[in-house]
Amino acid sequence: MSTDEHTHGTEDHGHEHHEAEGPGYPTPAAMRVESGREETAYVMAPRVGMENDGHDFVGVVDLDPDSDTYSELVDAIEMPNKGDELHHFGWNACSSSCHAEGLSRQYLVVPGQRSSRIHVVDAEDPRDPEIVKIIEPEDVFEHDLSAPHTVHCVPGGKIVISMLGDADGELPGGFLQLDQEDFSIDGHWEADRGEMAMNYDYWYQPRHDVLISSEWAAPSTYYPGFDLDDVEAGKYGDSIHVWDWETHEHRQTLEFGEEGLIPLEVRMSHNPEETQGYVGAALSSNVIRFYEADDGAWDWDVVIDEESREHEDWDMPVPPLITDLLLSLDDQYLFFSNWLHGDVRMYDVSDAGNPRLVDQVWAGGPFGERRQVQGHEIRGAPQMLQLSRDGRRLYWTTSLFSSWDNQFYPEMAEEGSLMLKADVYPEAGRMELDEDFLVDFGDAPGGPARAHEIRWPGGDCTSDVWQ
Repeated sequence: MSTDEHTHGTEDHGHEHHEAEGPGYPTPAAMRVESGREETAYVMAPRVGMENDGHDFVGVVDLDPDSDTYSELVDAIEMPNKGDELHHFGWNACSSSCHAEGLSRQYLVVPGQRSSRIHVVDAEDPRDPEIVKIIEPEDVFEHDLSAPHTVHCVPGGKIVISMLGDADGELPGGFLQLDQEDFSIDGHWEADRGEMAMNYDYWYQPRHDVLISSEWAAPSTYYPGFDLDDVEAGKYGDSIHVWDWETHEHRQTLEFGEEGLIPLEVRMSHNPEETQGYVGAALSSNVIRFYEADDGAWDWDVVIDEESREHEDWDMPVPPLITDLLLSLDDQYLFFSNWLHGDVRMYDVSDAGNPRLVDQVWAGGPFGERRQVQGHEIRGAPQMLQLSRDGRRLYWTTSLFSSWDNQFYPEMAEEGSLMLKADVYPEAGRMELDEDFLVDFGDAPGGPARAHEIRWPGGDCTSDVWQ
């Protein structure tokens, strides 16, 4: 069986198939055990803000250790327009639709964060994807939305994209819904926005009738770069939002205040029986656990709190800036990146409310000792993460967002960024940098590029949701 494809096994994972064969896996355990090793990665590669000012592309990276082109960029699907700023992307279908007969995980939905242009890429052949449709920005603006971010397929034949601004790049944001068959725009997903104005990432648990969304800021605020005065003026988020999955109505706001400034990536437990998850608050450098209480309301606790550090080149203590986090498919380990410090951390979250630090890897950044891999200076620091389905290989890229990169790691604008990897040993609770693996996006065809979010053709722990 190709490790980039999937056919359902016969093992009973406690989930009815209803005699239908759809995309994905019936349970997280099935994905972890049956899927095989990843052989290909898709990596968002924007060139916005680069000195060469080229077109963005979706990079295809060879992850097959037996291949002659292992750890190389083997293809680049170039976008037809400049200035998109490819950022996050997702599939037309995932494991939440494993009973949808006739549906396959074939298309990548690839939005431009700055342009609001949405590309549809046919990846039926994992090593030869091609753009098959483009939704132009004007079609998005008609719904008074802009700045697409998180893409999830959802049961019922739809794709939902979190949108961070209105048509003018101001607040409020919302959610754009696409049809799963022809990728036409249906309109807004949300029926009642309630208190939500800022948007960013989201996760959903259909079994418990809930969607959780987080906050960044208005595009007009974060596009130019980071300004601490904007935080003091209340222009950055400090809350997450609870939505009714069935009615699409806003239910509750969990306001963190100073304890949770700029809550970004949302990761709920993969086990669909659970009603809890984590969000990383970038500026406060906290990890917050949110959960459904016995009375049906949602509550939260700070479960990891990291300290800022003094640095001779800064006139203030440097926050770690937790920018990405993920859960292993068995919900045992939480990994997150400290982009301004330069490390990746691994926590055992078997006891969900009491995470335990088990290991960390330093690679780049202003504080770590490791500055090079394979003779390459590490440009930037660990940022976007992706874990192998078996939980044994953690990959990351080093770019955050063009204007923020240029502000904090300006060398990326000239030389591009990197993709790196650590080997993970879950039985021992440790990880180790793989110094034989490096993908240098500075050597990309057409000139240097940044490297951001990562996806596997067979699905992964940051895009698949289970019913």
